[in-house]
This record gives sequence, structure tokens and C-alpha cells, in this order.
Amino acid sequence: MGDPAEQEKLKFDPAELARLYADIAAKSGDLVSKLLEHKADGPARSMADELGVSKAFFEAWARMLSDPFRLAETQAKLWQDYWSLWQRSWLKLMGQDAPPVAEPLRGDRRFKHDDWQNNFIYDYIKQSYLIAAKHLHQSLAGVQGLDEHTARKVDFYTRQYIDALAPTNFVLTNPEAMRETVSTGGQNLIKGFANLLEDLKRGNGGQLKLKMTDEQAFKIGENIALTPGKVVFQNDLMQLIQYAPATEQVYGTPLLIIPPWINKYYILDLREKNSFVKWAVEQGHTVFVVSWVNPDARFADKTFEDYLNDGPLAALEAVARATGEHEVNVIGFCLGGTLLATALGYLGARGDKRVKSATFFATLLDFERPGELEVFVDEEQVDALEKRMEERGYLEGSEMATTFNMLRANDLIWSFVVNNYLLGRDPFPFDLLYWNSDSTRMPAAMHSYYLRNMYVRNLLPKAGGIVLNDTPIDLAKADIPVYFISTIEDHIAPWKSTYAGARLFKAPVRFVLGGSGHIAGIINPPSANKYGYWINEKLADAAEVWLKDAVHHPGSWWVDWSQWIAKCGGEKVPGRIPGGGKLKVIEDAPGSYVAMR
Repeated sequence: MGDPAEQEKLKFDPAELARLYADIAAKSGDLVSKLLEHKADGPARSMADELGVSKAFFEAWARMLSDPFRLAETQAKLWQDYWSLWQRSWLKLMGQDAPPVAEPLRGDRRFKHDDWQNNFIYDYIKQSYLIAAKHLHQSLAGVQGLDEHTARKVDFYTRQYIDALAPTNFVLTNPEAMRETVSTGGQNLIKGFANLLEDLKRGNGGQLKLKMTDEQAFKIGENIALTPGKVVFQNDLMQLIQYAPATEQVYGTPLLIIPPWINKYYILDLREKNSFVKWAVEQGHTVFVVSWVNPDARFADKTFEDYLNDGPLAALEAVARATGEHEVNVIGFCLGGTLLATALGYLGARGDKRVKSATFFATLLDFERPGELEVFVDEEQVDALEKRMEERGYLEGSEMATTFNMLRANDLIWSFVVNNYLLGRDPFPFDLLYWNSDSTRMPAAMHSYYLRNMYVRNLLPKAGGIVLNDTPIDLAKADIPVYFISTIEDHIAPWKSTYAGARLFKAPVRFVLGGSGHIAGIINPPSANKYGYWINEKLADAAEVWLKDAVHHPGSWWVDWSQWIAKCGGEKVPGRIPGGGKLKVIEDAPGSYVAMR
């Protein structure tokens, strides 16, 4: 029977093991049935290289092999590093001081377990991987003669391949997983397999939908999206939420927020401690937020023009009716900012002065250098994407979410593979990752227009480059104060590209650079006292010049924005109660559109 204390140490539970086996059997049978139904009912999928990855690597390998001297030089450097590793590893094994040949980059959390440093074998595995990864990446990334787009694609997918083969992703070469396997008698692997089956079941047609957080831990309107308010207007594409005042007096000029339609609005209203909406209300603003619909096949023909008309333009009219104010301060976040800029160009061309100021959160307006997302957007890939969207009438939100996750694969993919499947653990409850998993669909017509005219052709910066409602759009006609906040580690809207967009406006622009990334750097409340931000009052010609002369400030950029927007707030008036104006209450916030899955 063995020592009871040792059995307790191993945490071996026969009842739990039996439950896991039964769960795996049930999930496996259900998954196979659904896969067979999907194959029978769904259209046949070809194995075409829609992303152009094979083509790009074929060209890269051909050019590499055409230069045998460079290839030999690369191999010689690789073997030199491996020889150095062998020598230093033996010295270290014999107790001598031997500095490592290869070390993880700063911020690489894959090798944080002590065994990666203290155990001879694991340290050797780690350094072997890092040496191979470095030389493979340098070899392919340094191939001469590739066009810029192909080179970027080769570089990106080489890094994806390297990250996938990290020793941390495999049981036998991950010390933490091996220790967990020994201590649980292998139950972690059985639980991990059950987690894998569950993620396959949650996916569409057998695709893997990686679970990033405990989705049962959050419920919209109960422990997230809690700021008191009412839905006071709605149309086919959006609901408009007006929030209840938190102060007796409020600024006369109301504040309208346009979030991206690629995710749901409550990223700005997660929990009380990190809700931008709640904080803005407490600063004395009458806050309105657009809550976009989660479109299905019925919305297939909705265009970018429809999103302009039924989004910001309809919201501006509704805010005026609710408050009696003609002018509105407007915030646009990410894609919502791109739509806001389009609206500003449209209103400016018509002499419409309803927008008093504009704030852009992590927004691309100039798409010439859109960062690594450029890898996914070219004529060939957009053609393939349009064919897929024609079948359903929309782009599935999970497809876009996977693309964004690949930009930070080690943090947003492989760390969860290790946690969920190798360690057999459930992911930690995290509000931001819950929101990240709650993705929305994209109408076919609108998304095709957006990709082709913004990413592929980069027409928005050009005066009259796009025409909406028979009106040429020219951002230079938006003669209002503008505030730009970007973040230094943003992979979705790189700050140097957002800086280029900020320079498209002729009016005064205040550009601020926050710390961290696309979401964490924006949702950065003052109470957290994290990251800091850079300010340079002068908008230099180049982003690098701007940053060189910028001054770093501790804390949250929210405070700086609050001081800036107060100048556009107007005279104070009594707090406005939702439904107290010409718009009546439809339902309580957060509304019904945000609940659509």
C-alpha cells in the first residue's frame, strides 16, 4: 500500500482519477460526433496556402541556398557556439565559474523556474535551444534579396516556429511539468488532456479555442461593467449608454466614447478599480459610450459607411438630444479612433462643428507601417479572407483574436498551453483576459472595406482618398484640439505609426506615450501608479526625435488627459440623470447588445 504520508505527498486521488477518465471519455465521444457532423455539413476546405507562408519560405530558402559561402559561415558560427556551450557546461559541472553562452531576453518568463539555472541538464537544454533559435532566426531574417513584405512574413513565422519548439512546451524538457507529473502521479497530464478536449469542444469545427481565464468567474453587469447607467438610444448597429452622474456638478460639454467594434466596450468598464468610465464620471463628465452589436449573417451587407452613419454620427445626434448641448468631446479607442477620425474628416468637410475635441486611444490613422499585423494583410490574403466571409456573411471573432494572440505568442498562447495542458491547471480569473476572449464578429462588407482601404491601400491619410456619403474625407479639415495617447510596447497599433497619424491634423495635437501595451497601457488607473508616460509639448517631424526630447512622468496618463480635457469641458451644470432629457430610458446598463455571443 505504501506510506500514507508519501501518498498524500503525491496527491494521488483514485476517485478524482476515475472522474477524469470518465470526463475524457464523454468529451472525446462528443467531440468526434461534432467533428463528423461538421465534416458532413460544412464545405470542404482545401489545403491552399492562403497566408502565403510556404511561398515566402520557399523563396527565402532558395535565396539562402544560392549563397553557399554565407550558409557555411552561418553553420560555422552555430557550431562554434555549441562547442563553447559544451566546454562551459563541463566547467560548470566541475564546480568552476562559467558564464552562459546564451541567455533569455529580458522579460522572457518561460525560463523563470529555478531548475533552468540550477540544474545542469535543464540549463544545457535551455542554452541549446536559445543558440539554435538565435542562429535560425538570424539566418532566415538576414536573407538578402527578398522584398520587404516577404521578409517580414519570413521573420514573423520563423519566430512563431521557434516559439512553438521551445523546451518549455514539452513535458520531458520542462522541469516544472516534470516535477508536477511526479508529485501528482501523472494526474496533471490526464487533467491537461481533459482541458485540451474541452478547448477543442469550445472551438468551431474542431479548432482549438484556448481557455485563458476562468470564464465562470465573471458575469457582465454583476462583477464587471458595473458603472450605473442606462441605455438611452439604439439602432441596428449600436446601443448608446448614458452613465449616471457621480458629482453634483458636471462639465457642460458631454463626453462620448467610441470603442472598437472588434471587441466589446466594457474593456473601459471592467471593475471599479480599473474602470475608465467610472473614473471619468467621478471627474465630473457626463459620459456616453457606444456599445456595438455583435453582428451575424443578417449584417453581412453593412458597410463602413453604415458604421459611420449609425455609429458616431447617430451618437452625436443622440447625445445632443439627451443633454441639449450642441458640442461634444469625443474619445475613440483603436478601430473606434479610426472611425472617429473618419467622422472628423466628414464633419469638417461639411462645416459641422459638433465635435469640440477629439481623443485617440492607441489609434492607427496612417497604415503605412502597421506593425506585425501587416504580415496578415496583403491582396492575396484579403482575397482568401473575403471568400471565407462570403460563406457566412461575417468574419468569426475567434479568427481575429487568434491573429492578435500570435503577436504575443509566448504570453497569450504558449503560457496557457503549459499551464492548461502540461501542468493540468485551470487558468486564473483575470478580467482583462475574460474580455479578450469575448470577441465579436465582423460584417463581411464593412471588414473588407476596412482592410482594403486602410491596411492595403492606406487611403485615409490622403485628402479625398476615401469618400463616404458622397463626401471626400480629409483629416486636415478637422480644426479642433486633439489628444493622442499611445503605448510604447503596443504590438497592434505601434506608437511610431500612431505618431505619424497624429501629424495628419493641422490643429494643436498633444501626443503622449504611455508604458506597457495596447490594453494594459491604456487601462492604467492612477491608483495603480504603474508604467508612467512621456510628454513632449512639441510635435517633432519624426517619432524618434519626439521621444529623445520627451520628459518621463511617473503614474498614469489619465491625470494628464483629465487636465487637458477640462479645458474643453465648458461651464459646470447640474448632474444629468439618464432619461432626464429628450431621450428616454430603454434598459439598464450594460444593455442587451453587449451580452450577445
